[in-house]
Amino acid sequence: MNPVLIKSLALGAIAGTIAGLFGVGGGVIVVPGLVLWLAVSQREASGTSTATIVASSAAAMIAFGIGGNVDWRAAGLILIGSVVGAWGGAWIAERVNERVLAVTFAFVLAIAGIRMVI
Repeated sequence: MNPVLIKSLALGAIAGTIAGLFGVGGGVIVVPGLVLWLAVSQREASGTSTATIVASSAAAMIAFGIGGNVDWRAAGLILIGSVVGAWGGAWIAERVNERVLAVTFAFVLAIAGIRMVI
């Protein structure tokens, strides 16, 4: 079997599991995995990760929804802001230097990690 295919499937399984457990996965797991493990550019990793979020989010949403653990009103309101923010973020990502994009992403992950530990 193709090594890239195996790595891609493994990355997806890891990201999906973490998304289901913690509500994160695409940006936190898939982007670094694509960049570091599959040698994809930062910009392409961001776009690829975003493309996978719909299906993984839908699967987790169904599981959490069946369990009665979704605040549908809050989810709907957040969805509106998320759509606008995602469009704007993608627009910016297409125009900013890729190195700046990678450093900013690493900084955001580091700050998030520190905040979660504190």
